[in-house]
Amino acid sequence: MSASPWVAWPSGADPATLGARVRAAHDAFLAGGAPEAVRPVVLDSWRRSRRSGVDPERPAVVVDLPDDELARRRRDHPLAPLLPIVRRLLVEDAESEGLVVALGDADGRLLWVEGDRTVRTALGRAGFVEGATWHESVAGTSAPGIALATDHEVQVYAAEHFACAIQPWSCSAAPVHAPDGRVLGVLDLTGRDGAASPLALSLVRSAVAAMESELAARALRDLVAAGPGAPRGSAATAVRSPSDAPARLDVLGRAGGSLRRADDDAVGLGLRHSELLLLLATQPDGWSADGLALALHPTGLSDVTVRAEVSRLRRVVGDLLGGSRPYRLAAPLVTDLVDVRALLDAGDVAGAVRSYPGPVLPRSQAPGVVALRDELDAELRAAVEHTDDVEAVLAWTLHPSGADDWAAWRRLTGILPAGSPAAARARARLLLLDRRLGTA
Repeated sequence: MSASPWVAWPSGADPATLGARVRAAHDAFLAGGAPEAVRPVVLDSWRRSRRSGVDPERPAVVVDLPDDELARRRRDHPLAPLLPIVRRLLVEDAESEGLVVALGDADGRLLWVEGDRTVRTALGRAGFVEGATWHESVAGTSAPGIALATDHEVQVYAAEHFACAIQPWSCSAAPVHAPDGRVLGVLDLTGRDGAASPLALSLVRSAVAAMESELAARALRDLVAAGPGAPRGSAATAVRSPSDAPARLDVLGRAGGSLRRADDDAVGLGLRHSELLLLLATQPDGWSADGLALALHPTGLSDVTVRAEVSRLRRVVGDLLGGSRPYRLAAPLVTDLVDVRALLDAGDVAGAVRSYPGPVLPRSQAPGVVALRDELDAELRAAVEHTDDVEAVLAWTLHPSGADDWAAWRRLTGILPAGSPAAARARARLLLLDRRLGTA
Protein backbone atom coordinates (compact mmCIF):
# COMPACT_ATOMS: atom_id res chain seq x y z
CA MET A 1 0.00 0.00 0.00
CA SER A 2 0.96 3.64 -0.36
CA ALA A 3 2.79 5.26 2.52
CA SER A 4 -0.18 7.61 2.82
CA PRO A 5 -3.66 6.07 3.22
CA TRP A 6 -5.14 9.14 1.54
CA VAL A 7 -3.33 8.61 -1.78
CA ALA A 8 -4.84 6.19 -4.29
CA TRP A 9 -1.74 5.12 -6.23
CA PRO A 10 1.15 3.52 -4.36
CA SER A 11 4.47 4.68 -5.75
CA GLY A 12 5.23 2.84 -9.00
CA ALA A 13 1.84 1.06 -9.09
CA ASP A 14 0.29 0.04 -12.40
CA PRO A 15 -3.21 1.63 -12.65
CA ALA A 16 -4.67 -1.36 -14.51
CA THR A 17 -3.48 -3.86 -11.89
CA LEU A 18 -4.63 -1.58 -9.09
CA GLY A 19 -8.03 -1.18 -10.74
CA ALA A 20 -8.56 -4.94 -10.99
CA ARG A 21 -7.59 -5.42 -7.35
CA VAL A 22 -9.98 -2.69 -6.20
CA ARG A 23 -12.86 -4.12 -8.26
CA ALA A 24 -12.34 -7.51 -6.62
CA ALA A 25 -12.37 -5.89 -3.18
CA HIS A 26 -15.57 -3.99 -3.98
CA ASP A 27 -17.30 -7.14 -5.19
CA ALA A 28 -16.20 -8.99 -2.05
CA PHE A 29 -17.54 -6.24 0.20
CA LEU A 30 -20.94 -6.16 -1.50
CA ALA A 31 -21.13 -9.95 -1.22
CA GLY A 32 -20.63 -9.71 2.53
CA GLY A 33 -17.05 -10.96 2.54
CA ALA A 34 -13.85 -9.43 3.89
CA PRO A 35 -12.25 -7.34 1.13
CA GLU A 36 -8.50 -7.46 0.70
CA ALA A 37 -6.07 -4.82 -0.61
CA VAL A 38 -8.35 -1.87 -0.01
CA ARG A 39 -7.25 1.23 1.87
CA PRO A 40 -8.72 1.59 5.39
CA VAL A 41 -10.02 5.07 4.59
CA VAL A 42 -11.98 3.63 1.66
CA LEU A 43 -13.23 0.59 3.59
CA ASP A 44 -14.46 2.85 6.41
CA SER A 45 -16.33 4.95 3.84
CA TRP A 46 -17.93 1.84 2.30
CA ARG A 47 -19.15 0.84 5.75
CA ARG A 48 -20.56 4.33 6.42
CA SER A 49 -22.26 4.29 3.01
CA ARG A 50 -23.86 0.92 3.69
CA ARG A 51 -25.03 2.02 7.16
CA SER A 52 -26.61 5.09 5.57
CA GLY A 53 -28.62 2.84 3.25
CA VAL A 54 -26.94 3.90 0.00
CA ASP A 55 -27.84 1.52 -2.82
CA PRO A 56 -24.64 0.88 -4.83
CA GLU A 57 -26.71 0.22 -7.97
CA ARG A 58 -29.10 3.17 -7.59
CA PRO A 59 -27.72 5.88 -5.27
CA ALA A 60 -30.30 8.50 -4.36
CA VAL A 61 -28.45 11.49 -5.81
CA VAL A 62 -31.07 14.13 -6.54
CA VAL A 63 -31.07 17.78 -7.53
CA ASP A 64 -33.74 19.36 -5.36
CA LEU A 65 -32.84 23.05 -5.53
CA PRO A 66 -34.79 25.45 -7.72
CA ASP A 67 -32.57 27.54 -9.98
CA ASP A 68 -33.19 30.71 -7.98
CA GLU A 69 -32.21 29.00 -4.69
CA LEU A 70 -29.02 27.57 -6.24
CA ALA A 71 -28.17 31.04 -7.55
CA ARG A 72 -28.74 32.53 -4.09
CA ARG A 73 -26.54 29.95 -2.37
CA ARG A 74 -23.79 30.50 -4.90
CA ARG A 75 -24.02 34.28 -4.52
CA ASP A 76 -23.95 34.19 -0.70
CA HIS A 77 -21.37 31.45 -0.17
CA PRO A 78 -18.03 32.64 1.35
CA LEU A 79 -16.10 30.70 -1.32
CA ALA A 80 -17.77 32.57 -4.19
CA PRO A 81 -15.14 35.37 -4.28
CA LEU A 82 -12.43 32.70 -4.64
CA LEU A 83 -13.73 31.28 -7.92
CA PRO A 84 -11.15 33.25 -9.98
CA ILE A 85 -8.39 31.41 -8.06
CA VAL A 86 -9.97 28.02 -8.77
CA ARG A 87 -10.46 28.84 -12.43
CA ARG A 88 -6.91 30.11 -12.87
CA LEU A 89 -5.23 27.21 -11.07
CA LEU A 90 -7.46 24.30 -12.08
CA VAL A 91 -10.30 24.96 -14.51
CA GLU A 92 -8.26 26.51 -17.31
CA ASP A 93 -6.09 23.39 -17.59
CA ALA A 94 -8.93 20.97 -16.78
CA GLU A 95 -10.82 21.96 -19.92
CA SER A 96 -7.96 20.69 -22.09
CA GLU A 97 -7.11 17.63 -19.96
CA GLY A 98 -10.49 15.90 -19.84
CA LEU A 99 -11.13 16.90 -16.22
CA VAL A 100 -13.95 18.52 -14.27
CA VAL A 101 -13.55 20.79 -11.26
CA ALA A 102 -16.30 21.00 -8.65
CA LEU A 103 -16.63 23.30 -5.65
CA GLY A 104 -19.19 22.35 -3.03
CA ASP A 105 -20.40 23.61 0.32
CA ALA A 106 -19.80 22.03 3.73
CA ASP A 107 -22.78 19.69 3.23
CA GLY A 108 -21.42 18.33 -0.03
CA ARG A 109 -23.82 20.31 -2.23
CA LEU A 110 -22.09 21.00 -5.57
CA LEU A 111 -22.38 24.72 -6.22
CA TRP A 112 -20.08 24.98 -9.23
CA VAL A 113 -19.10 22.26 -11.72
CA GLU A 114 -16.82 23.41 -14.55
CA GLY A 115 -14.29 21.96 -16.96
CA ASP A 116 -14.34 19.60 -19.94
CA ARG A 117 -17.83 19.71 -21.49
CA THR A 118 -17.87 16.09 -22.65
CA VAL A 119 -16.83 14.80 -19.24
CA ARG A 120 -19.38 17.06 -17.53
CA THR A 121 -22.13 15.57 -19.68
CA ALA A 122 -21.04 12.01 -18.88
CA LEU A 123 -20.79 12.75 -15.16
CA GLY A 124 -24.16 14.44 -15.27
CA ARG A 125 -25.75 11.10 -16.15
CA ALA A 126 -24.48 9.84 -12.78
CA GLY A 127 -25.90 12.90 -10.97
CA PHE A 128 -22.65 14.83 -10.64
CA VAL A 129 -24.16 18.23 -11.47
CA GLU A 130 -24.55 21.66 -9.91
CA GLY A 131 -27.12 21.56 -7.12
CA ALA A 132 -26.65 17.84 -6.37
CA THR A 133 -25.53 16.66 -2.92
CA TRP A 134 -22.49 14.36 -2.89
CA HIS A 135 -22.37 13.68 0.82
CA GLU A 136 -21.49 10.08 1.74
CA SER A 137 -24.94 9.47 3.21
CA VAL A 138 -26.51 10.21 -0.18
CA ALA A 139 -24.00 9.38 -2.92
CA GLY A 140 -21.79 6.87 -1.11
CA THR A 141 -17.99 6.84 -1.26
CA SER A 142 -16.39 9.61 -3.32
CA ALA A 143 -13.47 11.95 -2.80
CA PRO A 144 -15.70 14.95 -1.87
CA GLY A 145 -17.69 12.75 0.51
CA ILE A 146 -14.65 11.32 2.31
CA ALA A 147 -12.93 14.72 2.42
CA LEU A 148 -15.91 16.20 4.26
CA ALA A 149 -16.41 13.14 6.50
CA THR A 150 -12.76 13.06 7.61
CA ASP A 151 -11.71 16.72 7.12
CA HIS A 152 -8.73 15.56 5.05
CA GLU A 153 -7.62 15.61 1.42
CA VAL A 154 -8.14 12.26 -0.27
CA GLN A 155 -8.29 10.39 -3.57
CA VAL A 156 -10.80 7.78 -4.73
CA TYR A 157 -9.82 5.59 -7.65
CA ALA A 158 -12.33 3.85 -9.96
CA ALA A 159 -14.06 0.95 -8.14
CA GLU A 160 -13.19 2.48 -4.77
CA HIS A 161 -16.43 4.44 -5.36
CA PHE A 162 -19.30 2.74 -3.56
CA ALA A 163 -21.82 3.49 -6.31
CA CYS A 164 -21.23 1.51 -9.51
CA ALA A 165 -22.39 4.32 -11.80
CA ILE A 166 -19.43 6.51 -10.83
CA GLN A 167 -16.77 3.77 -10.92
CA PRO A 168 -15.52 4.65 -14.42
CA TRP A 169 -14.25 7.87 -12.87
CA SER A 170 -11.60 8.86 -10.32
CA CYS A 171 -11.25 11.96 -8.18
CA SER A 172 -9.07 13.98 -5.81
CA ALA A 173 -10.62 16.34 -3.25
CA ALA A 174 -9.74 18.47 -0.24
CA PRO A 175 -11.76 20.47 2.30
CA VAL A 176 -11.47 24.26 2.31
CA HIS A 177 -11.21 25.93 5.71
CA ALA A 178 -11.97 29.37 7.06
CA PRO A 179 -9.18 31.12 9.01
CA ASP A 180 -10.79 29.91 12.26
CA GLY A 181 -10.64 26.28 11.11
CA ARG A 182 -14.27 25.78 10.11
CA VAL A 183 -14.88 23.71 6.97
CA LEU A 184 -16.48 25.97 4.37
CA GLY A 185 -16.62 23.52 1.51
CA VAL A 186 -14.77 21.03 -0.65
CA LEU A 187 -12.78 21.30 -3.89
CA ASP A 188 -12.80 18.28 -6.21
CA LEU A 189 -11.04 17.26 -9.42
CA THR A 190 -12.74 14.43 -11.33
CA GLY A 191 -11.85 12.60 -14.54
CA ARG A 192 -10.46 9.30 -15.74
CA ASP A 193 -7.58 7.48 -14.00
CA GLY A 194 -5.28 10.52 -14.03
CA ALA A 195 -7.62 12.37 -11.67
CA ALA A 196 -6.35 10.07 -8.89
CA SER A 197 -2.66 10.46 -9.71
CA PRO A 198 -0.22 12.03 -7.21
CA LEU A 199 -0.02 15.09 -9.48
CA ALA A 200 -3.79 15.58 -9.34
CA LEU A 201 -3.81 15.66 -5.55
CA SER A 202 -0.91 18.12 -5.57
CA LEU A 203 -2.87 20.40 -7.88
CA VAL A 204 -5.92 20.29 -5.61
CA ARG A 205 -3.82 20.92 -2.49
CA SER A 206 -2.11 23.88 -4.15
CA ALA A 207 -5.43 25.41 -5.16
CA VAL A 208 -6.91 24.94 -1.67
CA ALA A 209 -3.81 26.47 -0.08
CA ALA A 210 -4.16 29.50 -2.35
CA MET A 211 -7.85 29.80 -1.44
CA GLU A 212 -7.19 29.55 2.29
CA SER A 213 -4.37 32.10 2.04
CA GLU A 214 -6.75 34.53 0.33
CA LEU A 215 -9.38 33.94 3.02
CA ALA A 216 -6.78 34.69 5.71
CA ALA A 217 -5.69 37.85 3.89
CA ARG A 218 -9.30 39.01 3.62
CA ALA A 219 -9.85 38.33 7.33
CA LEU A 220 -6.75 40.36 8.20
CA ARG A 221 -7.91 43.26 6.01
CA ASP A 222 -11.31 43.17 7.70
CA LEU A 223 -9.69 43.20 11.12
CA VAL A 224 -7.49 46.15 10.25
CA ALA A 225 -10.49 48.01 8.86
CA ALA A 226 -12.47 47.28 12.05
CA GLY A 227 -9.82 48.94 14.23
CA PRO A 228 -8.34 48.06 17.63
CA GLY A 229 -11.74 47.39 19.22
CA ALA A 230 -12.63 44.56 16.86
CA PRO A 231 -13.75 41.33 18.61
CA ARG A 232 -11.29 38.47 18.85
CA GLY A 233 -11.82 34.77 18.43
CA SER A 234 -13.26 34.52 14.92
CA ALA A 235 -11.48 34.93 11.61
CA ALA A 236 -8.89 37.16 13.16
CA THR A 237 -7.71 34.84 15.92
CA ALA A 238 -3.93 34.83 16.28
CA VAL A 239 -3.62 38.16 14.44
CA ARG A 240 -1.95 40.86 16.46
CA SER A 241 -3.79 44.03 17.33
CA PRO A 242 -3.39 46.52 14.48
CA SER A 243 -2.11 49.16 16.91
CA ASP A 244 0.75 46.79 17.86
CA ALA A 245 1.54 45.59 14.36
CA PRO A 246 4.70 46.89 12.70
CA ALA A 247 4.51 48.68 9.39
CA ARG A 248 4.65 46.39 6.38
CA LEU A 249 6.20 46.85 2.96
CA ASP A 250 5.24 44.54 0.08
CA VAL A 251 7.60 44.62 -2.91
CA LEU A 252 7.39 41.15 -4.49
CA GLY A 253 6.17 41.19 -8.06
CA ARG A 254 5.28 44.88 -7.87
CA ALA A 255 6.30 47.83 -10.03
CA GLY A 256 6.14 49.92 -6.86
CA GLY A 257 5.88 48.96 -3.20
CA SER A 258 2.80 48.98 -1.00
CA LEU A 259 3.18 50.36 2.54
CA ARG A 260 0.68 49.66 5.31
CA ARG A 261 1.00 51.20 8.78
CA ALA A 262 -1.14 50.11 11.73
CA ASP A 263 -4.75 51.19 11.12
CA ASP A 264 -4.01 53.04 7.87
CA ASP A 265 -4.95 51.89 4.41
CA ALA A 266 -2.16 50.64 2.18
CA VAL A 267 -0.27 53.39 0.38
CA GLY A 268 1.24 52.83 -3.05
CA LEU A 269 4.83 54.04 -3.40
CA GLY A 270 6.81 55.13 -6.42
CA LEU A 271 9.80 53.08 -7.49
CA ARG A 272 12.47 55.28 -5.88
CA HIS A 273 10.64 55.47 -2.54
CA SER A 274 10.12 51.70 -2.67
CA GLU A 275 13.83 51.13 -3.29
CA LEU A 276 14.84 53.44 -0.45
CA LEU A 277 12.43 51.96 2.08
CA LEU A 278 13.37 48.38 1.17
CA LEU A 279 17.09 49.10 1.53
CA LEU A 280 16.51 50.77 4.89
CA ALA A 281 14.39 47.81 6.06
CA THR A 282 17.19 45.36 5.26
CA GLN A 283 19.88 47.38 7.07
CA PRO A 284 18.66 48.04 10.64
CA ASP A 285 21.95 49.70 11.63
CA GLY A 286 21.51 52.26 8.88
CA TRP A 287 23.37 53.40 5.78
CA SER A 288 26.09 55.95 5.29
CA ALA A 289 25.40 58.50 2.57
CA ASP A 290 28.03 56.89 0.32
CA GLY A 291 26.72 53.37 0.90
CA LEU A 292 23.14 54.38 0.17
CA ALA A 293 24.23 56.29 -2.93
CA LEU A 294 25.94 53.18 -4.37
CA ALA A 295 23.02 50.94 -3.42
CA LEU A 296 20.60 53.21 -5.30
CA HIS A 297 22.55 53.82 -8.52
CA PRO A 298 25.23 51.86 -10.42
CA THR A 299 27.56 54.88 -10.54
CA GLY A 300 26.53 56.39 -7.24
CA LEU A 301 24.70 59.59 -6.38
CA SER A 302 25.86 62.83 -4.83
CA ASP A 303 25.29 63.50 -1.13
CA VAL A 304 22.90 66.29 -2.12
CA THR A 305 20.81 63.91 -4.22
CA VAL A 306 20.70 61.30 -1.47
CA ARG A 307 19.56 63.90 1.07
CA ALA A 308 16.89 65.12 -1.31
CA GLU A 309 15.59 61.58 -1.94
CA VAL A 310 15.45 60.81 1.77
CA SER A 311 13.71 64.13 2.45
CA ARG A 312 11.03 63.36 -0.11
CA LEU A 313 10.56 59.89 1.38
CA ARG A 314 10.18 61.43 4.87
CA ARG A 315 7.24 63.50 3.62
CA VAL A 316 5.51 60.24 2.65
CA VAL A 317 6.30 57.97 5.62
CA GLY A 318 6.71 60.55 8.40
CA ASP A 319 8.08 59.26 11.71
CA LEU A 320 8.79 55.81 10.26
CA LEU A 321 12.05 57.32 9.06
CA GLY A 322 14.72 58.23 11.62
CA GLY A 323 17.35 60.94 11.54
CA SER A 324 20.14 61.24 9.02
CA ARG A 325 23.78 60.07 9.23
CA PRO A 326 23.34 57.17 9.26
CA TYR A 327 20.09 56.90 7.37
CA ARG A 328 17.84 54.36 9.09
CA LEU A 329 14.30 53.57 10.17
CA ALA A 330 12.88 54.75 13.47
CA ALA A 331 10.38 51.87 13.83
CA PRO A 332 10.17 48.20 12.76
CA LEU A 333 9.25 47.53 9.16
CA VAL A 334 8.58 44.00 7.89
CA THR A 335 8.66 43.02 4.24
CA ASP A 336 7.21 40.18 2.21
CA LEU A 337 10.76 38.94 1.60
CA VAL A 338 10.80 37.96 5.27
CA ASP A 339 7.63 35.91 4.80
CA VAL A 340 9.17 33.84 2.01
CA ARG A 341 12.45 33.31 3.85
CA ALA A 342 10.65 32.26 7.04
CA LEU A 343 8.80 29.56 5.12
CA LEU A 344 12.03 28.40 3.50
CA ASP A 345 13.70 28.25 6.91
CA ALA A 346 10.79 26.14 8.18
CA GLY A 347 11.21 23.73 5.27
CA ASP A 348 7.86 24.70 3.73
CA VAL A 349 9.02 25.09 0.14
CA ALA A 350 5.49 24.87 -1.28
CA GLY A 351 4.35 27.64 1.07
CA ALA A 352 7.32 29.78 0.09
CA VAL A 353 6.47 29.41 -3.60
CA ARG A 354 2.83 30.30 -2.92
CA SER A 355 3.97 33.41 -1.02
CA TYR A 356 6.17 34.56 -3.90
CA PRO A 357 4.08 36.49 -6.44
CA GLY A 358 7.17 37.59 -8.35
CA PRO A 359 10.70 39.07 -8.15
CA VAL A 360 11.65 41.93 -5.85
CA LEU A 361 10.67 45.22 -7.57
CA PRO A 362 11.26 43.76 -11.05
CA ARG A 363 11.65 47.18 -12.70
CA SER A 364 14.35 48.37 -10.33
CA GLN A 365 17.96 48.66 -11.49
CA ALA A 366 19.27 49.89 -8.13
CA PRO A 367 22.29 47.66 -7.32
CA GLY A 368 21.16 47.04 -3.74
CA VAL A 369 17.69 45.97 -4.88
CA VAL A 370 19.07 43.84 -7.73
CA ALA A 371 21.23 42.00 -5.17
CA LEU A 372 18.20 41.32 -2.94
CA ARG A 373 16.21 40.16 -5.96
CA ASP A 374 18.93 37.76 -7.11
CA GLU A 375 19.48 36.38 -3.59
CA LEU A 376 15.83 35.52 -3.00
CA ASP A 377 15.44 34.04 -6.47
CA ALA A 378 18.52 31.87 -5.93
CA GLU A 379 17.28 30.71 -2.52
CA LEU A 380 13.92 29.67 -3.96
CA ARG A 381 15.48 27.85 -6.90
CA ALA A 382 17.91 25.97 -4.65
CA ALA A 383 15.11 24.94 -2.28
CA VAL A 384 12.98 23.68 -5.16
CA GLU A 385 15.87 21.75 -6.69
CA HIS A 386 16.55 19.86 -3.47
CA THR A 387 13.03 19.17 -2.15
CA ASP A 388 11.10 15.91 -2.47
CA ASP A 389 7.79 17.79 -2.25
CA VAL A 390 6.03 17.25 -5.59
CA GLU A 391 3.55 20.02 -4.77
CA ALA A 392 6.37 22.53 -4.24
CA VAL A 393 8.24 21.68 -7.45
CA LEU A 394 5.04 21.59 -9.48
CA ALA A 395 3.93 24.97 -8.12
CA TRP A 396 7.31 26.46 -9.03
CA THR A 397 7.22 25.14 -12.59
CA LEU A 398 3.72 26.63 -12.96
CA HIS A 399 4.99 29.98 -11.63
CA PRO A 400 6.17 32.56 -14.19
CA SER A 401 9.55 32.71 -12.44
CA GLY A 402 9.99 28.94 -12.60
CA ALA A 403 8.45 28.09 -15.96
CA ASP A 404 11.89 27.92 -17.63
CA ASP A 405 13.84 26.63 -14.63
CA TRP A 406 15.66 23.67 -16.16
CA ALA A 407 16.79 22.31 -12.77
CA ALA A 408 13.22 22.37 -11.43
CA TRP A 409 11.85 20.47 -14.42
CA ARG A 410 14.68 17.95 -14.04
CA ARG A 411 13.78 17.56 -10.36
CA LEU A 412 10.14 17.03 -11.28
CA THR A 413 11.02 14.18 -13.63
CA GLY A 414 12.92 12.56 -10.75
CA ILE A 415 10.16 12.65 -8.13
CA LEU A 416 7.02 11.99 -10.19
CA PRO A 417 5.89 8.35 -10.60
CA ALA A 418 7.67 6.78 -13.56
CA GLY A 419 5.32 6.31 -16.49
CA SER A 420 2.74 8.80 -15.23
CA PRO A 421 1.34 11.40 -17.68
CA ALA A 422 2.79 14.15 -15.48
CA ALA A 423 6.28 12.65 -15.66
CA ALA A 424 6.02 12.38 -19.44
CA ARG A 425 4.96 16.02 -19.65
CA ALA A 426 7.86 17.08 -17.44
CA ARG A 427 10.33 15.16 -19.63
CA ALA A 428 8.89 16.80 -22.74
CA ARG A 429 9.30 20.22 -21.14
CA LEU A 430 12.87 19.38 -20.19
CA LEU A 431 13.70 18.38 -23.76
CA LEU A 432 12.20 21.63 -25.02
CA LEU A 433 14.33 23.63 -22.61
CA ASP A 434 17.40 21.63 -23.65
CA ARG A 435 16.86 22.67 -27.24
CA ARG A 436 16.12 26.26 -26.34
CA LEU A 437 19.05 26.65 -23.99
CA GLY A 438 21.47 24.49 -25.93
CA THR A 439 22.05 22.16 -22.98
CA ALA A 440 21.15 18.90 -24.70
